[in-house]
Amino acid sequence: MIQESIGVILLNMGGPDTLADVEPFLLELFSDRRIIRLSPFPFLQKFIARRIAHKRAPKSCEAYALIGGGSPQKRLTAEQGAALAQALAPVGSFPVKMAMRYWSPRSDDTLAELAAAGVHKLVALSLYPHYSKATGGSSITDLRRAIAQSVHPFELVEIDSWASDPAYVDCLALDIKAGLAELPDDGKTQVVYSAHSLPVKFIEEGDPYLDEIKETIAAVELKTGVKGRLCFQSRSGPVRWLAPSTPEMLTTLAAQGMRNLLVVPISFVSDHVETLYEIDILYGKQAEGLGMRLLRTPGLNARPSFIAVLQGLVLAACRKRKWLAD
Repeated sequence: MIQESIGVILLNMGGPDTLADVEPFLLELFSDRRIIRLSPFPFLQKFIARRIAHKRAPKSCEAYALIGGGSPQKRLTAEQGAALAQALAPVGSFPVKMAMRYWSPRSDDTLAELAAAGVHKLVALSLYPHYSKATGGSSITDLRRAIAQSVHPFELVEIDSWASDPAYVDCLALDIKAGLAELPDDGKTQVVYSAHSLPVKFIEEGDPYLDEIKETIAAVELKTGVKGRLCFQSRSGPVRWLAPSTPEMLTTLAAQGMRNLLVVPISFVSDHVETLYEIDILYGKQAEGLGMRLLRTPGLNARPSFIAVLQGLVLAACRKRKWLAD
């Protein structure tokens, strides 16, 4: 059993807690030049981001209103953290906190809280299974900035992706098998992997996101024996995004005679607007209009099997750093 506490920081995107938070959240999101450069001049980024956030806020508010008036991500991440701390307790003291990239609590606040508790060893665990500079990369970069600016000394271990972690793959495979058991086995059922989209430029510049998504799918399909189709959701703006989009895929599958879809939100580990609104409501209605039934695999959230995934990742990282005995 370890004597010194090891802090675990769950890194995620964050989301508006209430409808009043939607526009400020969008402003934070569009101000990040790691995601999108709104101007070749950095000093104009915030100005343009403010205009875009104001324009998009009403439509985004409509989506959040349909899923309870805000994002459940902070609540679900807190539940994941509490369950993870409990799972790690037999090994030692592992206070688990969260740091949201575009909403509260931010990295600076989380570090201050851990420092006040006398914690100096940290494990940063990205809740994005697949690395991209726009997602987990941006979160880890912001955490490094906060550590560099802190007056407290921290030692940091980073877990920035876990695309082929066996326990994670098992979680997805079991969900797919359970979902397929609810649908007809008549040759007209298709597994659809829906990942968050990314500008093609990122991939062309060497971002490993797409390769890691495909790595996960290949590992899952070895477990299920079922081939799926990959598509991408949540794209916006005039740049070229990864294709096909999920709406395009649904149209294609309907034309091919598919009547039942099992949608797997492959790049998401907790429910939020992309699953609860985009998949369940938008794509669900589209599928119905095309004569298809859409079933989604449930969010991993704080299920014991998924918490075991996170537990394994943290302990492996600590042992590699020699913070724990092998």
